[in-house]
Amino acid sequence: MVDSSYTRSPWARVRAIWGVRKIFLLLVRRDLKVRYANSVLGYVWTVLDPLLMSLVYWAIFSMLFARDVPGDEPYIVFLLAGMLPWQWFNSTVSQSSKALRSSSRLIRSTNLPREIWVLRVVASNAVEYVFALPVLAGFLIAFQVPLHWNMLITLPLAMLLMATLLCGIGFALSVLTVLVPDLNRVVQIFLRLFFYASPVLYTTTRLPEDIRWVYVANPVADILQLFRSGIFPHYLNWLHVGYAAAVSVAILAFGWWIFARLERTVLKEL
Repeated sequence: MVDSSYTRSPWARVRAIWGVRKIFLLLVRRDLKVRYANSVLGYVWTVLDPLLMSLVYWAIFSMLFARDVPGDEPYIVFLLAGMLPWQWFNSTVSQSSKALRSSSRLIRSTNLPREIWVLRVVASNAVEYVFALPVLAGFLIAFQVPLHWNMLITLPLAMLLMATLLCGIGFALSVLTVLVPDLNRVVQIFLRLFFYASPVLYTTTRLPEDIRWVYVANPVADILQLFRSGIFPHYLNWLHVGYAAAVSVAILAFGWWIFARLERTVLKEL
């Protein structure tokens, strides 16, 4: 059943999403269950994936390049503090580009706001990020790394900014990839390149000063630094946080606008 939701105003869309919040929570829970339904280790993969990747990079940089580790010490803590939010970003961008196509039967047979299929992806990966935090906490205890009080503010704020940015990117990609399927391959290539272009493995303070502005202009880099600032407080820069917040809100508005403009056309393709 197809309704006329694509004619709704932005405020009406927000109210429509709020009205189905219980269904949304059920979808997030179902998404997490289905994700590991056929896996022996289940939820453990949420922890193992970023942990093993971090250990690989830690071994490479700490053992092969022991004299020139590209981040703060302890390096494994520095890596995990960046790798976990990056995993959230990477998984959400990749999955949201297929969100409408993979749920096409439910989209055609229900009257739910279509945005909910993208928001479900953002939320389920956010839950996975939270579930993986005990691993980081374990390394903090093992290396006796103290937490800074600002984590009470910076961690929720970083999660809010990441979610805002991902919703905007997800809205735009979810409709564009239905109309241009080849865009899915472009997204995967972009994510691989963007991983090395973002300060996940290294700190921007180790880069030449004349190219640091490129990283400051990248909102993901600013948000990753905010995630780390609760452990490494010298990364906290409120000017960069304000910039990342403004860009994230702008991308959310632009992505949602694209979603609303193309929703009618996309429904005919599903």
